[in-house]
Amino acid sequence: MIDNADKNADIDARIWIASDHGGYDPKNIIIETFTPKGFEFYDAGCYSKDMCRYPHYASIVCEAVASGAARRGILLCSTGIGMSIVANKYRGVRASLCTNSYLAKMTRAHNDSNILCLGGKTTGVSIIVDIVDAWLNVAFEGGRHAVSLSLITKAEEAMINGPHWLSDEADKA
Repeated sequence: MIDNADKNADIDARIWIASDHGGYDPKNIIIETFTPKGFEFYDAGCYSKDMCRYPHYASIVCEAVASGAARRGILLCSTGIGMSIVANKYRGVRASLCTNSYLAKMTRAHNDSNILCLGGKTTGVSIIVDIVDAWLNVAFEGGRHAVSLSLITKAEEAMINGPHWLSDEADKA
């Protein structure tokens, strides 16, 4: 029998990753670069450079994160934009499109980003490796940032369950 601590350790160690054809090569470089550093990847596709549709692959990773089967995921398409749009439709997903390591650090530290989106054709491979390294190795700071995350959760629940959410601060504007 696996206790919860072991189960959580397994979930924390495995990063779910997927791409379309535009992110196929950098996806494989990420796996090759970070596996020897102790990270384990679940590759949810695609598995070739043949043209394919990114929402199919994004949905696999997003469902894993949204359901709790995974804590974090990485999605790559040509620009990262399409993947980020799809990812942020899922409850509990905080996907961030990052184009440099500073953004990756900040989205982890302040937003507790759980999915990293990258542009396989718009960002160089060495920059992608730096971004992933920063994103994998920075922890959420909590504190004042947790307040914002709780507001995001409230907004998300209201938008899913209706009616649309308006911040209490909207009345003051």
